[in-house]
Amino acid sequence: MTMEKPAVIAVAITGSVPRKKDNPAVPVTVAEQIESTHEAFEAGATLVHIHVRNDDESSGSDPAKFAAVQEGVRRHCPGMIVQFSTGGRGREPAARGTMLSHRPDMASLATGSVNFATMIYENPPQLIDALAQSMLDFDIKPECELFDLAMLYNAADLVKRGLLKPPPHVQFVMGIKGAMPARRSVLEFLLSELPQVLPGATWTAAGIARTQFEVAQWALELGGHCRTGLEDNIRFDETRLAASNAELVKKIADVCGKYGRRPATPAEARQLLGLRPA
Repeated sequence: MTMEKPAVIAVAITGSVPRKKDNPAVPVTVAEQIESTHEAFEAGATLVHIHVRNDDESSGSDPAKFAAVQEGVRRHCPGMIVQFSTGGRGREPAARGTMLSHRPDMASLATGSVNFATMIYENPPQLIDALAQSMLDFDIKPECELFDLAMLYNAADLVKRGLLKPPPHVQFVMGIKGAMPARRSVLEFLLSELPQVLPGATWTAAGIARTQFEVAQWALELGGHCRTGLEDNIRFDETRLAASNAELVKKIADVCGKYGRRPATPAEARQLLGLRPA
C-alpha cells in the first residue's frame, strides 16, 4: 500500500484557437482528439477537457461532434472523466450549452466575466444561471472556472441559490494577462478563502503558457489537483512546451512523487471529485 495521495491530472487537449502550421500536435478532428486523449490517458491523465472544431478549425459547438469525442473516449479510456467546455470563444451564448444533453460527467462553468489581453470573456449572470441549471437538469457536475477573485464568491452565490450542488469543484486559472497572475501567494490566498466560502470544495489549479508546469507543482504540493495540455500552453502566447498532450501529462506524472502524490486512477478520480462511477 502506498501512502502517496492521489492527484487528478486533467488534460485540455485542444482549446479554441485554430491549429497553425507550426503546431501540428494540436488535435482538431474528432479522430485526432480521441487518439490524443488516449495517449494522455495512458500517460496518467484521468480527466479530459473537450472543445470541438468546425471544418475550418475554428471553435465549434456541434453537439454531434462532442458526442462523438465522448463516445470514443469512453470506449478507449475506460473510466476517464469527460468534461465538456461551455467556454465562449468563437461561440454564440445560445450555443454554449447545446451539447450538455449528451450528459458528460462534468462541464466547465465560468462564474463571471473577465478581461483577457485582446477581448472580454463575457459571462453575464443570466447565461451563468442558464448553464448551471442545464447542468443540474442533466446531472452534470460543473467545474467552476475562476479567472479572478470575484468568481469565487459568485460560485458561492450559485450554491446558496441552489444552482450548484455542494460540495463544488473549482479551478483556479492563473497566468492569463488581464486576469489572475500566476503567483504562489495569490493561490495561497485563494486557498485560505476556499474553506470559508465554499466548504468542502475540491480544487484544481491551471497555469497558462510558461507558468503551466510551475502552477501544477504548486497544486501538487498544496494538496490539490492539476491541469495541463496543449490548450493552455499554445492558446494564449504560442509558447510550445511539448510535442503532445501525453508528453505534458507525463511531465507532471513523473514529478508527483516529489510531493508525496501519484496520478489518481479513474475510479479514484471519480471518488475524489464526487462523481458517479463509470
